[in-house]
Amino acid sequence: MKSFHVLLMAAMAGLPVSGVTALPAFAQSTEPPPHRPERAEDRDRPEEPQAPLTDDLAGPYLAARTAAMENDFEAASEYYLRALRQDPGSVYLNDSTLISLLASGQIERAVELADAGMETSEEGMSSRLVELVERARAARQQDWSGLLQLLDASEGEEDGTERLLDGMLRAWALLGEGRASDADTAFDRIRQIPGTGDLVDYHMALAKALVGDFETAAELLHSDTPEQNLMGALVEAQVLAQLDRRDDALALLDRVSGIGIDGLVEDMSEKLREGEDVPFDVVSDPRDGIAQVFLTFATLLANDVDPNPLALIHARLASYISPDMADARLMVAQMLQSVGQFDAAEAEFEQLRENGQMRPTAELVRIDTLARADRLVDAEKAALALTAASPELAQGWIALGDLMRQQDKWAQAVPAYDKAISLVDPANEDDLWFPLYARAIALERLGQFDRAETDLKAALEIRPDNANMLNYLGYSYVDRGQNLDEALRLIERAVELSPDDGYILDSLGWVLYRLGRYDEAVAPQERAVAEMSNDPLVNDHLGDIYWMVDRKREAEIQWKRALSLGPETEAEAERIRAKLDRGLDAVLAEEEANGGTLAPQRHDGIAADEE
Repeated sequence: MKSFHVLLMAAMAGLPVSGVTALPAFAQSTEPPPHRPERAEDRDRPEEPQAPLTDDLAGPYLAARTAAMENDFEAASEYYLRALRQDPGSVYLNDSTLISLLASGQIERAVELADAGMETSEEGMSSRLVELVERARAARQQDWSGLLQLLDASEGEEDGTERLLDGMLRAWALLGEGRASDADTAFDRIRQIPGTGDLVDYHMALAKALVGDFETAAELLHSDTPEQNLMGALVEAQVLAQLDRRDDALALLDRVSGIGIDGLVEDMSEKLREGEDVPFDVVSDPRDGIAQVFLTFATLLANDVDPNPLALIHARLASYISPDMADARLMVAQMLQSVGQFDAAEAEFEQLRENGQMRPTAELVRIDTLARADRLVDAEKAALALTAASPELAQGWIALGDLMRQQDKWAQAVPAYDKAISLVDPANEDDLWFPLYARAIALERLGQFDRAETDLKAALEIRPDNANMLNYLGYSYVDRGQNLDEALRLIERAVELSPDDGYILDSLGWVLYRLGRYDEAVAPQERAVAEMSNDPLVNDHLGDIYWMVDRKREAEIQWKRALSLGPETEAEAERIRAKLDRGLDAVLAEEEANGGTLAPQRHDGIAADEE
């Protein structure tokens, strides 16, 4: 029997089991994305699904598959339901419908579909997926005996991951039945699975704390490196507070102070210092414990080398089991955002706000979601509200500055970055380099290059191998016709670090042109055009270089192409027309006689996705 996870990935992608390809990653990367989207021809093309089609079935099936490939889970579920009405016995369509319903958060409809009695496929996929839904429903209803019966029915059939999941569900269900000793045995049993010790200890600690055994919970939670697990440290501090070990709890929180941006550590520390009550509230009943299990698996799957749709489904089920669990809803929102489903993500944020659970982390993600959805007015309002509510939160001011910069509101961006930089500890270089870089861009656009240069050099002291910053400073020198040798050094280093970046290759070609090294400029500029064939500035630059190496006919072709692509300003378009009409030599002579040249269009050094 093939792995349930592999089969589920195939169904979500609309692929046969034999043709699974990589799916969009739900986990957010800390590294900036490429400057440009991956080209379609560079991606593996998915194989066609092995699903029977009739004339009445083809339309909704193909529409559903397209929606699923675009991660529009709600639309996919509606189309799959239409197709299912045409062929209700199709295991493939039942599976695909159930997956889409779960991924879109329509859990009750998924439960109804599961109750309708899906047939077990030869691969065993649909039976296992139904079992996952049934387990979640039993937990939501706190039907512990029913959940244990479900687990007993499939015991011995699971693979390693499923055995871990079911084992943790069993332990919590036993606790729900009041069988604490049996729950301990169940936890100890799954601890035998290699590599699960820390995970099992955390959940067992939650269970021990829930029944009032805080001494054991504290032992299970203790770590010599609490800064590596902020959530574990917060839970341990709550447990220590129940034991009246407030000094130990404060010492622990001091070690993780400054980690995270929601102020949870600081708020708890303040309560402990003031002698206020600090309750244990991570879980209030075994149902919350099982929701934590699903959330744990969502996190593990989202951080997998090859993330898969099960991450979103597990997060959705966690939220279904425990609707008040803010972390589950936030994870759902983040996952939806990462696959471009911004409206669906906003619905989750709206629910968090209605529940009074909107923390700064969630608000920052929401601002980013609104910006990516081109709802810049709403994003700006949210950023202003966040800076007003949390004026000491540097990330809020950075988000506001980014929004201003994204709208070319350079004058408003600078004070936002000023405030952010004033709030960052100068020793915290990881948080300092980006606002310095972003402020430099805004200052340069405002014509304050001396200040911009200072910021760029300071940022490069922290991140000396950041290709974007090297390129931005180098191109700024080229733009001004100064420090051209230094500009060449900076840009050549940027090319070494990012050899296929069209913007950086364009900078290299252009600095060589400005240095009069026309023959050397041809190759990098041609590579830049190959990478960015639809960019008018890059094509215009290549035309100028071709002219200088006496390839005048090819120069005219490039200028015509640049003109057809739509230069950013009418002045730039008029300059290209002048070159076509009179030649580059004449245009340069006229500009020299008039006291200068037209400043070329700037490429922002930060890609839109990086913002």
